[in-house]
Amino acid sequence: MPRAASYPLEAAVRQSPPLDLDKAADDAWMKEKTILITGGASGFGAGFFKRWAEAGATVVIGDINVKKGDQLVRDVKRETGNKNLHFFHCDVTDWSSQVQFFKEAVKVSPHGGIDTVVANAGITDTDLKFEIPVGLDGHDPPAPKFPVIDVNLTGVLYTSHLALFYLRRNPNSSPSNPNCDPAQTHRDRHLILVSSMAGLWPIPAQTLYAVSKHAVVGLFRNLRSSSFMHGVRVNLLCPYFIDTSIITNTGKMLLAGGAVGKPEDVVEAATRFAADPRIVGRAVLVGPKVKVVQNEEGGMALVEKENEAGDKKAIWEIYAHDFEDSDIFVRNVIRVLNRVAEIRGWVGWFTDMLAVVKRALRGSN
Repeated sequence: MPRAASYPLEAAVRQSPPLDLDKAADDAWMKEKTILITGGASGFGAGFFKRWAEAGATVVIGDINVKKGDQLVRDVKRETGNKNLHFFHCDVTDWSSQVQFFKEAVKVSPHGGIDTVVANAGITDTDLKFEIPVGLDGHDPPAPKFPVIDVNLTGVLYTSHLALFYLRRNPNSSPSNPNCDPAQTHRDRHLILVSSMAGLWPIPAQTLYAVSKHAVVGLFRNLRSSSFMHGVRVNLLCPYFIDTSIITNTGKMLLAGGAVGKPEDVVEAATRFAADPRIVGRAVLVGPKVKVVQNEEGGMALVEKENEAGDKKAIWEIYAHDFEDSDIFVRNVIRVLNRVAEIRGWVGWFTDMLAVVKRALRGSN
């Protein structure tokens, strides 16, 4: 039976061409843009904040950790000399808190609008109460609480809903256009969604986290398909296991011997999106930097010896064309990363476990 013709998704949604991942992001275009980040006091959010502050952007972060957020802003102001850096308390699970956060960001914005919103706030599962429920045989068992869903899904939906309102009202901005000239484009309408590898692949014992991150991927796939209607460019980050505090010591033990990505590569990927108004509807997976070559089937194969030829990559484009090919590509990436774990073997496992123990003794996650 002949294969049905593929639907020309890229043309229909005005998606930009595939990313040139060999070129480093150019931060210059971000100068004087106003960027709002949820969950900006630590992890990826703090990394975005520091780099974009150095680029001369007005960056507004919101977080429930007031002490850490205030300190971060003071430190980066001193380091960069950028005075347009701000922190406001924001509980992403509280609609009113997010509304106030967006209003404050508009107030402190030099041009009275927001160019980029990063829906970054997120937490992980800490127990197995969903997979292994107990105490539900009583007369009137209470409804379960799912904070991971509240933060990672409801919070992201609140952020995205507000972003679609405020970005369209950014003064002197125009609807997103992959054919625009950055030199002539001074304002933006941009939403960056942060999912995870768990949004692409099952993660054992992390059911609710994976559910929430799969939902963010679904949000991206739907919003990008209507960007020609709402005029906001939407891009997606899917970090693999990255060496940040969101991975608990238990998680680090489970990952021992495997490959873990670096936060700076996630920041680089996000900057690539934020610094180029022509990038519309693209998604990247960010993982450990590994050397690969193209195999006979057109996929990727891991280069196992350091002295062999190959391209080192930490950022991989996904959902680049039609979704069927993207799913095949995701499986290919997983095979490469699993092969890294096989090669590192027991030596890699022991090294990683020792690092976890040392970190635990220092009292940090």
